[in-house]
Amino acid sequence: MKNNSKALIILAFFSIYVIWGSTYLLNKIAVTELPPFMLAGFRFITAGVLIFIIAKLLKYKISITKKQFLNCTITGFLFLSFGNGVIVWALRYVDSGFAALEVSAQPLIVILLMFFLEGKKIQSMSLIGVVLGFIGIYLLVSQQHIINQEGSGLGMIMIFLCILSWAYGSLFVAKADLPSNFFVNTGYQMITGGITLIIASLLFREEWVPLSEWSNPVIFSMIGLVIFGGIVAFTAFNYLLRTVSPEKVATTTYVNPIIALILGWYFLNEQITQQSIIAAIVLLTGVYFINTKKKLTMYSRFRSKKSK
Repeated sequence: MKNNSKALIILAFFSIYVIWGSTYLLNKIAVTELPPFMLAGFRFITAGVLIFIIAKLLKYKISITKKQFLNCTITGFLFLSFGNGVIVWALRYVDSGFAALEVSAQPLIVILLMFFLEGKKIQSMSLIGVVLGFIGIYLLVSQQHIINQEGSGLGMIMIFLCILSWAYGSLFVAKADLPSNFFVNTGYQMITGGITLIIASLLFREEWVPLSEWSNPVIFSMIGLVIFGGIVAFTAFNYLLRTVSPEKVATTTYVNPIIALILGWYFLNEQITQQSIIAAIVLLTGVYFINTKKKLTMYSRFRSKKSK
């Protein structure tokens, strides 16, 4: 059973590392033709409906309490309505790789929120990992060809607010009363978050594009966003938040930029420089330090006891 659990955790991390890294490219492609809030709302509602259909076929119990529904609505807003919808909006102003790189600040925000809101001590290995992550981010975003893009400043500010939303949502989910079935939990978050995005689309008077006018690249991008980026990866994300510590889950924001950079370069001709490659190595080193924090801490204690 323990081996099965470890295998499931590994597969879940693969989903949020690799699949979510590709969603920046898919959203960038889709937002070139579709309004951002309509795009994100359609994606999440579709994914949520499919999840409930699958849940019914698998005979999962989908009824939940009022408190659980309220918590699903809150997390749906923090993660999807604001945390994702605004990033899709910002992709009109910044490259997909750039957006993913800025989101890499999330592990530091999570750790700081845990310190200020929960009084949790910041371990030295976590600090080293986060510092390395920020060094890598600086090396990437300080490049002139990124900074000089028109509207990038506004995009950066809005993405930072999304980081705060995701970071707080990660802590909220870890303690909130949510449906015990991760699949059903994801479905409610998708539906409530998607509805909020559709309301936002109507309030901002976005001009909707009928499905018949979508190009093939947009259709394929939406399929990938709904099935893999939505159902598979987000279910894995919710599972990990209840299985491992929030700061470990947040390490996805170190790996996602690497995937996003490679895909953006290959499919959208986004530039990757030598400085970007160096920064990527620094970022991945930061992931290593955060993920091996407990092991190194235990080793340090062992060495300390041995020396007494």
